[in-house]
Amino acid sequence: MKKLLILLLLFSINIFSQEYNVKKGAIANGYDVVAYFSNKAVKGNKKIKATYDGVSFLFFSQENLGLFKKDPKKYIPKYGGFCAYAIGKTSERVSINPKTFQINNGELYLFYNSWGNNTLQLWQQEGAKELQNKANKNWKEINQ
Repeated sequence: MKKLLILLLLFSINIFSQEYNVKKGAIANGYDVVAYFSNKAVKGNKKIKATYDGVSFLFFSQENLGLFKKDPKKYIPKYGGFCAYAIGKTSERVSINPKTFQINNGELYLFYNSWGNNTLQLWQQEGAKELQNKANKNWKEINQ
């Protein structure tokens, strides 16, 4: 029975890890998802957190935590917090740089940005609307 419980736990962790990009114990590498909507990339505080859909979210302030609790779906990053460009271009779950983001039509998009490869710039140069449409389709297929 104990082995079965351990297997179920590992399976559930695997499900969440596929749907959400959780690093440093929280989505968006521990950055405050509400702060992005003020055009700021701000690290969250480990003492100010919430759990939604089995995923931890950290916040810079109690005010941001309150806003999140009122409407959590509004603040969840697209594509589970994985790089939007990579989801659209190759259907791959790629980590992000939490300081590289875009708010578009009230939705948060996060991007990889390291080693001279800023995928937010590529997203914009190659056509954000087309890549967004591809990413939406790819994300549905990835999570079937």
